[in-house]
Amino acid sequence: MIEELIKLAQQIREADKRGEELNLRTDELAFYDALADNPKAESVLGDQTLKMIAHELVDSVRRNTSIDWQIKESVQAKLRVLVKRILRKYKYPPDDPATGEYTASVTKVLDQAELLAEYWSKN
Repeated sequence: MIEELIKLAQQIREADKRGEELNLRTDELAFYDALADNPKAESVLGDQTLKMIAHELVDSVRRNTSIDWQIKESVQAKLRVLVKRILRKYKYPPDDPATGEYTASVTKVLDQAELLAEYWSKN
């Protein structure tokens, strides 16, 4: 059990260090990682553009969430549209090039937002 806690602490320190190296806050790093999960994204857009997208996503998603946004379908739909607009604005590569859809990427961003909701409420 102690070994697991030590490993977790090391992972947290590594993530913090990576965020510092990229000059990203914790919430921005979470969105950056969600976006970089698309294999084409980093090679097509580059590190700087992904950081700009992550920054804009954090600002926009945080501004457009309410207390119970995880429950309300209407708020979630609005956030999905918002995220898609930002991805298109920066010409982020679609998850499915044939349809041009961003379903997986949007889901990853909103999943990160759910995980960050408590963090945002404290900051």
